[in-house]
Amino acid sequence: MAFLDRLLGQDTLDEHPHKSLGAFGTLALWLGANVVVTTILTGMLLVPDLTFSTAMSTVLIGSLIGAVPLLLVGLMGQRTGLPSMALTRRAYGPTGSRLISLVNMGVLIAWSWIQALLAGMSLDYAIEATTGYSNLPLMTILCESVVVLIVLRGHLGIERVERWAALAMVGLAAVVLYQLNSHYDMTALFDMPVESHNGITLGIAFDIVIATSFSWISSSADYNRNCKSGAIAVWGTYVGYVLAAMIAMGLGAAVSGISVMNGMEQTYDPTRLLSGFGFGLPAALVIFFSVMTTNVMAVYSATLSCMNVAPGMTFWKPALVIGVVTVFGALIPGILDQFQNFLLIIGALFIPAFSVMIVDYYLVGRDGYRAELVKAPHQLGRPTAPVAVGAYLIGAALAAYWSLVAPLSFGASLPVFVITGGLYWLGAILFTRPRHVAGVIGE
Repeated sequence: MAFLDRLLGQDTLDEHPHKSLGAFGTLALWLGANVVVTTILTGMLLVPDLTFSTAMSTVLIGSLIGAVPLLLVGLMGQRTGLPSMALTRRAYGPTGSRLISLVNMGVLIAWSWIQALLAGMSLDYAIEATTGYSNLPLMTILCESVVVLIVLRGHLGIERVERWAALAMVGLAAVVLYQLNSHYDMTALFDMPVESHNGITLGIAFDIVIATSFSWISSSADYNRNCKSGAIAVWGTYVGYVLAAMIAMGLGAAVSGISVMNGMEQTYDPTRLLSGFGFGLPAALVIFFSVMTTNVMAVYSATLSCMNVAPGMTFWKPALVIGVVTVFGALIPGILDQFQNFLLIIGALFIPAFSVMIVDYYLVGRDGYRAELVKAPHQLGRPTAPVAVGAYLIGAALAAYWSLVAPLSFGASLPVFVITGGLYWLGAILFTRPRHVAGVIGE
């Protein structure tokens, strides 16, 4: 047991005594996390349904806006030393926090399914190109097994891996852009006509970009609680995320546009797209590592969510179980075809959940956001916890309706964020005595 204690991560929901993330580490963490094949795939969805310039403008504006809640939650983690799901206990109360944690765990596991399959596809392509042997299910299982081994080491192991991943991903983008420019006229992308391929409108595109940023909100405090200062947590996250979104989605949009212009099939497998440009094997290997590092973060955060549902669990036990679940889920037939809908579902589930939490911390009051949220959550839940749960359910219903049933031309993300936060803020005023509200605001 002593050997296992040294080998495995001992991460808990409590504040870590030593802050391990500096400015470069934080920037690299979020850069490596988001310069990944799924973000490239998001960029592919935008072109040629939108012009290349419109797509890139949407990515920039959407990322600048969408990253703000991401860094706000991350700053909460840095200030308190607590992970995201433990922080939900204050606004939602213990029961509501478990509900949010279960939703978060389910979404992260589904996210990991997609990541594991994409990693398996890349590894399978690389091995087939060199040996002629192909076995996608086996490669997917091998990839997810490596993910579980990394997660079992805890956050310190993940931070070290992400630094190298960030450098590799920036190098990948530079080499691929060089290859594209060597074989094709990149300037033709700006004159490419609009052509409907994926049913993407400007509003849906904006929503997808926002949803991509929101997909990381539930994990931001899990990692930024280890930042050495609040400024590092804010600027490292903001610059790293926005830069990563521009690189990855821009690369995806460029590859998609060029493939369509040259009569190639627009595929969801970026490795095979890149192979058409003479860069298949190296891309397969680097994409494999990029997906693996992102998947590691998803499984780690899902583990912390599970620990918030069932406090007292040893870290490695839920990590191992969740890892096994993600292996089998990745083998579900046709799961990658639902990627676009999955992004919209993420927005529906995450946007209202963290809108409430951000309003609670930054507007209602920071009192109670301390280590006792983990040790004595029943004493620290707000009396407005039912209002928080109700605001979340209304927000989630509106997000699902406006995204999947009757899409808004300008997207559902921002309206849902504002409406959900406004409902909770109004409820906090109505159900809390005025003098108490005034007191916590002044803190």
